[in-house]
Amino acid sequence: QILYLKPPWTLANLLKCYKKHWMAVFGYVVPRNLLSTIECLSKHLYADKPFDSSTVRVLLQESKNLLHAFSCRSDYNGVLPQAYAEVTKLCETLGEVRADLVEQDLSEDIMVLSENAACEKMEATVPSLQSTEEKELHPSFPGAQENRHQEIWAVLEGVWNTMNLYSVELFQKLDPSAVTMTAKASFEEAFLGLQKLLAAVKEIREGIGR
Repeated sequence: QILYLKPPWTLANLLKCYKKHWMAVFGYVVPRNLLSTIECLSKHLYADKPFDSSTVRVLLQESKNLLHAFSCRSDYNGVLPQAYAEVTKLCETLGEVRADLVEQDLSEDIMVLSENAACEKMEATVPSLQSTEEKELHPSFPGAQENRHQEIWAVLEGVWNTMNLYSVELFQKLDPSAVTMTAKASFEEAFLGLQKLLAAVKEIREGIGR
């Protein structure tokens, strides 16, 4: 009788009910800091704009966090484990698709990209990346803090792998017999990786300041 929205619920209605009754009801069932997860899902699922793969990956992970938290209370007649399994399957599928795309791009670059073409590609990429620099300097999901340390580690690892691949390519140019090049990261990937690293370090510094 006191519900903010009456059933049957859509997902949008359910997320609104979570936020409305969080402190009085749901905060006593699961950790209260998961409100940031609810806000993240609500903000991005109904933003009326297309998703990129990074957004989808974060939304899936936030969904898994929420389902796992409620599983500590009950399995809800088996519905919750089934939902968790489906979200996990989506995460795995997304990872496979992203890996296939990266492998395809690398294969095409190795086949058709000469040394001069690589220089031209880097020069042409810089202006378009500068226009997105402001956006990349700010974290896309300020409310999703639970797995922030994992996100920072992933960025650091990505920067290391990218720079390592460039080093391999450089040494191969200097002495083809010394190194066998297996893959080449794009200049755009390296640039965006550094921007993400800058945003992560800035957030860590602000956290220490607080």
